[in-house]
Amino acid sequence: MSQRFSRRTGWDLRESNFAETIRRARSEGRELLDLTVSNPTVCRFIYDAEAILAPLSDRRALTYDPNSRGMLSARESVAGYYADHGASVDPDSLILTTSTSEGYGYLFRLLCDAGDEILIAQPSYPLFEFLADLEDVRLRPYPLFYDHGWWIDFAELEREIGPKTRAIVVVHPNNPTGHGTGLEERRRLEEVCVRHGLALIVDEVFLDYPLQKHHLRSFAEGPHPVLTFVLSGMSKIAGLPQMKVGWIAVAGEDQSRLAALSRLEMIADTFLSMNAPAQIALPQWLANRFGLQKQILERTAANLREITASGLDVLKTDAGWSAVLRLPRIGITPEDLMLREGIIVHPGAFYGMPEIERVVVSLIVPPEVLARGVRSIAEFMLSF
Repeated sequence: MSQRFSRRTGWDLRESNFAETIRRARSEGRELLDLTVSNPTVCRFIYDAEAILAPLSDRRALTYDPNSRGMLSARESVAGYYADHGASVDPDSLILTTSTSEGYGYLFRLLCDAGDEILIAQPSYPLFEFLADLEDVRLRPYPLFYDHGWWIDFAELEREIGPKTRAIVVVHPNNPTGHGTGLEERRRLEEVCVRHGLALIVDEVFLDYPLQKHHLRSFAEGPHPVLTFVLSGMSKIAGLPQMKVGWIAVAGEDQSRLAALSRLEMIADTFLSMNAPAQIALPQWLANRFGLQKQILERTAANLREITASGLDVLKTDAGWSAVLRLPRIGITPEDLMLREGIIVHPGAFYGMPEIERVVVSLIVPPEVLARGVRSIAEFMLSF
């Protein structure tokens, strides 16, 4: 008899046609230029290995002294990070997690019963669908539209709100569009949440990477007329995805905020606190983040200039590590680029974009790889 599994994990796990095409090309020994790599640890940045690894040998980590919210010293360092962004965050309003993904899981458990709904922007990163499935939560998309920049479609957002809606998720800046939520959009989001009794979940992992001198303000900065949860972590802030450190900052009116924190503390305690070495190292990792951030900011800006200089049509982006390219409407697909030119780009459909001509590239790819790739794409387009 075959084993039965839960419906929540009943995903279609078959290899996509795009992934199969790439695998076959590599098995045939073809040289491919991958313009989608977004793992900073393999993109030839210079890391201060001693500064990263030294605090992991602190002997205090040999003692198990769990705190469900996280060690106070670690939370104080996170509060200091927000102070650098002009936001006053009480360390007692922070919950440490092993990742922003875990943070989403905590918040979905906190806010939703099975079958409840969360609104999330589209385009967006597809990971959210899996996180929601695992918590028996339904995602309902609200659109971002492009008109000389990306904007929230508030009319469609409100039409998606129903009796089971519990929160709105905002990725600020968005991945992959780079849309940064401005002050007026924030005001309108908060007004919608107040009117409908919804919480606001804000993912700020790319906050430190503005492009084109675009200034982004953290949602941790008050005032907070609605219960607000701000997520971030070391994966992007310090380019350390392998260290598994994230957090949730909770803000809002005292009664709701304190009730949310009490419940989150119990959720975190049930899953046990983050490992001690990472918590002890966090203050030093945060203090040393600026060197790596400078390298990433310089590269993303240079790569964006390279794309623009190539003549390719790149959609306006405010911040982050990705760029959306708009190819000519001549029926060329990402599979065509890979098969004919050996260049890997992400189809826009991967992020929920219906337009076949939109593709996504990473802005932290090594510059010589990015330059070769975009020049080849531009030349390929000129051949039609």
